[in-house]
This record gives sequence, structure tokens and C-alpha cells, in this order.
Amino acid sequence: MTSASATRIGLLAIALWATLALLTAATGQVPAFLLTALTFAIGGLVGLGAALAGGGGLSGLKVLVQRPMAYVHGVGGLFGYHFLYFAALKLAPPAEAGLINYLWPLLIVLLSATLPGGGLKRAHVLGALMGFAGTVVLLVGKSGFGGIEGRYVPGYLAAFACAFIWAIYSVASRRFADVPTQAVAGFCLVTALLAGLCHLAWEETVWPADARQWAAVIALGVGPVGVAFYAWDIGMKKGDVRLLGVASYAAPVLSTLLLVAAGYAAPTAALALACAFIVGGAVVATRRAR
Repeated sequence: MTSASATRIGLLAIALWATLALLTAATGQVPAFLLTALTFAIGGLVGLGAALAGGGGLSGLKVLVQRPMAYVHGVGGLFGYHFLYFAALKLAPPAEAGLINYLWPLLIVLLSATLPGGGLKRAHVLGALMGFAGTVVLLVGKSGFGGIEGRYVPGYLAAFACAFIWAIYSVASRRFADVPTQAVAGFCLVTALLAGLCHLAWEETVWPADARQWAAVIALGVGPVGVAFYAWDIGMKKGDVRLLGVASYAAPVLSTLLLVAAGYAAPTAALALACAFIVGGAVVATRRAR
């Protein structure tokens, strides 16, 4: 597979992730660990089915046998990021939590300097500062200059944390280029199991209330928490990491527009300005990479 082909496949993941915030908001009051368990189980089964179909039957299950560090990387990244992301969307307004979380493309660009042939330029640092400025504008636009609403602080912190986790997981995937993409199915299934155990230990069970919410859960599992993982793995391992980092900033713009259209967010000036800062930061940070 050429780098260009892998990059195009990675772009598919970005398109699917644009629907993540909207679909998560549409799942209602399903607690974070339960939602993580349900969607990862679906996503893992999607990949497992593909491995069985492409591996000549049960022999396709061999892709699940990987070295321990591969599982530490895969499960740590997937479970850590998505639990925190779902929690952020539950604990803070979806548009704001989503934009804070979308610092991860900029972080991917910065961390790509650690890969062979990478290098950190002044433009990268300036882009990072612009991205941070965007998050400040976002928070101030919500609560004014008098301070941040305390009830949303846990959600904002969760969004910041998941941005770092996803960036590290993505860039580090290059170090696991020998692990086949089908192995992501195993990472998803282990993540679903861990999330299920956490749900039983700490959460009260609240199932989706109606067919619409169940449909949102299934759509999450198949698309942005399923197919997107496999596409992203290919893009990160074989494609242009910096180009995918830049392109990822299309996702928050599309995601915010979807939230506004569905009535989950208001089209405020602060939201537009924050988005402009974050996207502008990504463009500045990667102008040399282009």
C-alpha cells in the first residue's frame, strides 16, 4: 500500500469522527462506561468479522495474538481516550468539550517531530499557542470573564486529557507498524470488557430509552467507534501523519455544524472565533510540512 492510499484511508476516519459528538449526545443518559462497553463491543465484532472473512475462517483469529506491549498501547489508547471523551460530552456542553478535545490534531503535528525525519519548527510552536488561545476563547465565551462554571470543569479537564492520550496513541502507532490493523479488533474487545467491569463496579445501569437512542449506539459502534479505528490505524502506520493531523481539523468544524443543526449547540460568535483560532493554529503549525 502506498503512502497516498493509506492517507486517503485515514481521511475516512476523520469524516466518520465528525459525527461522534452528535451521535454521543443522541444516546441520552447512558452512563459513560456502559456506552464505552457497548460501542467497543460492536466495533470489535465488526473487525473480528472482517478478520474471519479475510483469513480463511477461524485462522483469522490469529491476528488477536500480539505481544503484550501492543495491547498496552492499543487498549491504553482506545480505552483511555474514549472513556474520557464520552465523559467530557456528558459533563460539559458537547460543542465546547468537542473543541477542547480537538486539540489532538495539533498535538499529533507537534509529536510527529519525534518520528524519524521530524523536527520542531517555530511555526509549530506558534500553531500550538494559537490552538491554546482558541480553547481560552471558547471557555471565556461560555462563562464570560467572571470565571468558568464549576460544574463543567470536570468535563473540560477530561477533554484536555483525552486530547493528549489520543495524540500519543496515534503517533506511537508508527512504532507498532508490524502489528496488523485487524488486531485493533482485539484492542476493542478488551476495551469493551474493561469498560463493562467498570460499569458494574461504579455505575447505575441506564439503557438507551428508545429505538432512536439504540440506533445512535449502534451507529457509534459501527462508524466512529468502529470502522474509523481501522482506517486511522492504516493512516497512522503507513500514511502522512502530518497531513492527517492537518486534515483532522475539518472534523471539529463539521462536528460543530452538525451539533448546531441538531439543536445541541448555539451558533455563537465565541464558538466561531474559537474554531477559527484552532484551525488557524493547525494551518500555521503545518505550513512547512505541506
